[in-house]
Amino acid sequence: MPAPIFSFQPRVEPLVTSAAPALGELTLVELAARLAPRALVLLDGWPRGTSVLAFDPLPARPPRSLAGLRRFHARLEPGVGDPVPGGFHGGFLGALSYELGAAAERGLRLPRDPWALAPIVGGLFTDFLVRDEARGETFLVLGERPGDGRAGVSRRARALRKALLAPAELEPCRPCGPLRRLVPRAAYRRRIERVRALIAAGEVYQVNLSHRLERALAGEPFELYRRLRALHPAPYAAYLRGASCALLSASPELLLEFGPEPVARALARPVLRARTRPIKGTAPRGADEGADRAQATALLASAKDRAELAMIVDLERNDLGRIAAPGGVWVEGFPSLESYASVHHLVADVLARPRPEIDALACLAALYPGGSITGAPKLRSMEVIAALEREGRGFAYGSLLALDTRGVATASLLIRTLIWRPRAQVGPGAGEVSYRVGGGITWGSEPAAEEAEAEAKGLLLARALAGAAESG
Repeated sequence: MPAPIFSFQPRVEPLVTSAAPALGELTLVELAARLAPRALVLLDGWPRGTSVLAFDPLPARPPRSLAGLRRFHARLEPGVGDPVPGGFHGGFLGALSYELGAAAERGLRLPRDPWALAPIVGGLFTDFLVRDEARGETFLVLGERPGDGRAGVSRRARALRKALLAPAELEPCRPCGPLRRLVPRAAYRRRIERVRALIAAGEVYQVNLSHRLERALAGEPFELYRRLRALHPAPYAAYLRGASCALLSASPELLLEFGPEPVARALARPVLRARTRPIKGTAPRGADEGADRAQATALLASAKDRAELAMIVDLERNDLGRIAAPGGVWVEGFPSLESYASVHHLVADVLARPRPEIDALACLAALYPGGSITGAPKLRSMEVIAALEREGRGFAYGSLLALDTRGVATASLLIRTLIWRPRAQVGPGAGEVSYRVGGGITWGSEPAAEEAEAEAKGLLLARALAGAAESG
């Protein structure tokens, strides 16, 4: 029996009405708290200066592969409707596991995620809120007759506003045990030395090695997300809640932006562009302004960190070269410094002009998984990671993807991300969180310094789990 086809016929109206003026004072984070714990996706400040809060996905089970994602996405067809504000025009919102990238590489077998979560979570969305963060305006977008028998637009709009006017009553998230490091320091340092030996033997140039931590929790994971974003503001922050898990991301890294050139959007045949923005090179923030400036200056001047970034930029140039027109790959801003709450990073933009037959999913498959969390060469580094880490990564170092009905896509890289799952067998409200930290290992890596870098990257994740800041 063929899978049903759905339609996105958008109806757009301001969220604020004379009957609900108080909603104009609330951010999408505050509004999301009033919808939790139902299934939803929050893109917190992206794509392109807007925020998106999507809810009530269509009744369609997500696929289990990148090839299946193409067919799944095609089940939602664009229809005639109102102009949609912002960078997401209905479509797929969800997360992809790291291991999905293995499907494109013949013979590459990776271990399973120890939590055995589905490889893709999320869904097809026709109903969402869009907030213009610069203007502070929020719009309600509802799909008219998407094809699943849901109530009409007017009735859904009334029910949503009623739900959003009710104050959030979420159980505070609190730790129920210690933060457990699953790979001891000595074992992790031995793994680093093993990578250096492989580099000396000429098998790899760089490997992004990581280790995992866990902590038992009680309470609502969205409260933990609010705590995390207060501690660790990030350009690709996001929250996803599904039936089996939640993802709480404070990611600073863009994996893919695919769509019309910003300066060519008004053309009859806009020119498409793909962009990835790898991060490589990290230094902790200084204790005061002078020390912080010195840390940033030293990072920009570091031959090791610049070489680390150069390797991954070359890898991403090669990945994008697989889908680009001849001569259609270039680099901008090498290196650039970006500063976050706990660390400084080096970054660069790698851009491509895709060939006419290339769409967003073909571009994503060429890049996946991201070079900054694998290494160079990519295939061999993934084999080394699998052998040394001895378990799958799951959504850690995967991607959160927004792919709309126009074929426009933005995908973050799921670093600085907490993965939550419920533990109903333990007790009501029980759950646990897992996350990974690590870094790129090169011949110049010193194990103690790599340990310190990984700890700096995970500092605010651990602090959020410990309840060291007020929910905000």
